[in-house]
Amino acid sequence: APLRSRSMPLPLSVAIVCKNNASSIGATLDSVAGLADEIVAIDSGSTDGTIELIEARGGRVIRSEWLGHIRTKQLAMEAAQRDWVLSIDSDEVVLPALRDSIAAALSGAATAVRGFEINRKVYYRGKPLDFAWQPEWRLRLVRRGAARWGGIDPHDVLSLIDGSAPARLAGDLRHDSFATFAEHLGKQVGYSRLSAEGLLARGVRGSPWRLLTSPPGAFLKQLVLKQAWRDGVPGWLAAGTQAAGSLMKHMMLLEGSRPRR
Repeated sequence: APLRSRSMPLPLSVAIVCKNNASSIGATLDSVAGLADEIVAIDSGSTDGTIELIEARGGRVIRSEWLGHIRTKQLAMEAAQRDWVLSIDSDEVVLPALRDSIAAALSGAATAVRGFEINRKVYYRGKPLDFAWQPEWRLRLVRRGAARWGGIDPHDVLSLIDGSAPARLAGDLRHDSFATFAEHLGKQVGYSRLSAEGLLARGVRGSPWRLLTSPPGAFLKQLVLKQAWRDGVPGWLAAGTQAAGSLMKHMMLLEGSRPRR
């Protein structure tokens, strides 16, 4: 049903970027149905029914070429028209406890807070990874005009423009970003290339020392500091994919730092 037909939605826009996400975006939209007054999506060429799914639920779709993670998400946020904007990906779901926290935060008395951080939690085969990548606090709920997307593609970061400290909301944002770790490794190749290109463009250069130390550092950070081993085999696999991503990024960074003959 269209969003406006539901009972008392909040002065909230949900901003999404998507392309061919028909398999996941239905759950994303259902998780904010009745909560938000507006859904706006930037679509970069879907052909699988994604656009129709969004429009059937009362969402507004803006067609745009892919501008990179940062610029496309900024475009989506700028298209939002309500007082508050919740930026989520097309493979993320607002779980019930987080939904309640958002409703309480925006329904209460006027707050001086300009943004809220949300903990994102990866799910693998239907179960949460409670230690790998945890906690992963991300600024996602902001007053319109109060924040801007930055970072280095593909690692986008939303930050408050005035530098004020965001508050934090209880509950988790479920992230179903991959079905298998083999798929995740495949994605890491592209992410590593984009990250290396972004760093090279900013004058960062690779080194053999970083190539030697960063991958095991990434592995141990997840496995030991984050205690990913407590997630069982998936935790070990998560640590491994982090190490592989670091290895590929620093290989590409080192290669790109060498002068062409």
